[in-house]
Amino acid sequence: MTTTSILFTHQKPHAALTKLLPKHASRDTTGTVSVRHRGSRQKRYYRTIDFRRDKLDMTAIVTTIEYDPNRNAFISLVKYQDGEYRYIISPVGIEIGTVIVSSNTPDIKTGNSLPLGNVPVGIEIHNIEIYPGQGAKIARSAGTFASVIAKEGGYAHVKLSSGEIRKISELCRATIGRVSNIEHKDEIIGKAGRIIHMGLRPVVRGTAMNPRSHPHGGGEGRSGEGMHPKTPWGKPARGVRTRNPRKGSKKLIISRRSK
Repeated sequence: MTTTSILFTHQKPHAALTKLLPKHASRDTTGTVSVRHRGSRQKRYYRTIDFRRDKLDMTAIVTTIEYDPNRNAFISLVKYQDGEYRYIISPVGIEIGTVIVSSNTPDIKTGNSLPLGNVPVGIEIHNIEIYPGQGAKIARSAGTFASVIAKEGGYAHVKLSSGEIRKISELCRATIGRVSNIEHKDEIIGKAGRIIHMGLRPVVRGTAMNPRSHPHGGGEGRSGEGMHPKTPWGKPARGVRTRNPRKGSKKLIISRRSK
C-alpha cells in the first residue's frame, strides 16, 4: 500500500479550523533557552484536528487531502451530514469522495472509528486513545499503525509499531487503517536552509567541544566519547532506561519495545 495515488487539493486550509501558531524558539518565560537546537521558523497556521471522533453515527464525506506543516502525515477535511467540517488524520487508501463514519458498530473500513472492543484481531489501526474520551494519542505519525492481538478482562492487547505490547481499555476508540505518507521516512531534506525554516538549528558534536562545554570534550585528537557516554549535564546516555519504574501505567505494559 502506497500513497502515490493521493491527489492533493491545492487550496487554502479551512479558515474556521486554523489559527496562528505562536513562535517561542524554545525560550521559557524568562527568555532562557529551555530546549536546545531550536530557533525561529517559517510562519505557520495550526490546523485543528479531530482526534476524538465523537460525532457518532453520522456519516461524513472526504472533501480534501492536504499537506499539514505541523505534522508528517497528511490530513483530510471531512464534511458531516449536518454541514460541519472537521480535519482528521488521513489514512492510506482514503480518497476524495470516500464516506466514513464514527460509530460503535461500523463496517470495518479504512477511516471508520470504533471502540477497540469491536476491532477484529489482526486489523491495522491508528489514532488510538489511551483513556476513553481523551482523544487519540498513539499511532498518529506518518506510516505508523498498530494491531489488536488479543482481548482479555476488558482490555485489548495492542501491539505498537515499536514492538511494545500494551493493554488499553476496550472502550478507547481507534481508527481503521494505517497513517498516510509512508514515504516520509525516505524524504531527502536537500539543504541546510530548509532545516532552518523548519525551526531546527545546527547541532554540534560533544567531542568537538571544550571540556567545560561537554563531558565528551577535550583530549588529544579525536578521542571519542569514552567508555561512559554522557549528556551535556553529566547523566548517562545511550541505552540507559529513563522511564519511571513507579509510573502507574507500568502494569499495562505487557512487553517493552524491542531494542
